[in-house]
Amino acid sequence: MARFLLSIREALLQALRHDVFNTAKAAAYSGMLCLFPAVVVLTTVLAQVPEGNTLVGEMRGSFEQFMPVDSLTLLQSSLQSRHLRSVQVIFSAASLSVFAALGLMLSLMEGFRRAYQLPRDDWGFWQRRARALLLVPIVLVPLFFASLVLVFGRQIEGWMIANAGHELRHVVLFSWRMVRWTVAVLTGATVLAALYHFGTRQREHWFWVFPGAMAASLVWFSSTLAFGWYVTRVADYSIFYGSFAAGIATLVWLYITTFSALLGAELNGVLFHGRQAGGSADPPASSISSSL
Repeated sequence: MARFLLSIREALLQALRHDVFNTAKAAAYSGMLCLFPAVVVLTTVLAQVPEGNTLVGEMRGSFEQFMPVDSLTLLQSSLQSRHLRSVQVIFSAASLSVFAALGLMLSLMEGFRRAYQLPRDDWGFWQRRARALLLVPIVLVPLFFASLVLVFGRQIEGWMIANAGHELRHVVLFSWRMVRWTVAVLTGATVLAALYHFGTRQREHWFWVFPGAMAASLVWFSSTLAFGWYVTRVADYSIFYGSFAAGIATLVWLYITTFSALLGAELNGVLFHGRQAGGSADPPASSISSSL
């Protein structure tokens, strides 16, 4: 444990040396450009299915669990754009979201490269962009399956309560909500592990990228809760930014998200170089057999 704490300390120092703060700013800017057009496209597609309005409402409820209040106000306008019928507008929104997602992945990959101290020319110009585009569906697939639990969670919760005894309803409710939050945290860790695994040329075993993924997920979760409390109880961005307050709050939240991901990569980089120095580059045999 003491050795791991020293690794965390070294990762924080490495983050300062590798200019993680500015890299996170670039990634957050691209994330801001990607988020709202992607929501417009998603809600437009959902509007075509019979349960579209219900799904949009459940998606809004899922966002309420981790986004700041001001950001939800801004997101509301995107959720209400599901009645768009213009193919040109939908195509423009989809193109913008893909272009911004590409920029987001490129910024994160640059942070990962610095974390592992790899040379700048580890990938060519087009090879780097092709890998960044590949990362987009790699991230979306686990998010999709987690969304099924979050979106249909209330229906499952209602069914479980209706079929449970009166004295067990509170236990069932608590247990199911713990399951939903656990799925959300594990999905975040899985997405980050996939980014770390495929986002650098230094391909590591899944066993070695999960420490940084779990650490980043915990940092993001606690920071998001703290920022949400700060925005709700202490700060009033509208005093300083007026009508831009919701956008600023969203940008700060995205900055916290990308910074957490980059910090986890720094921890993985420190652990990687520690294993190289100690001559332990392979994962334990038990982890290899369990992953086969």
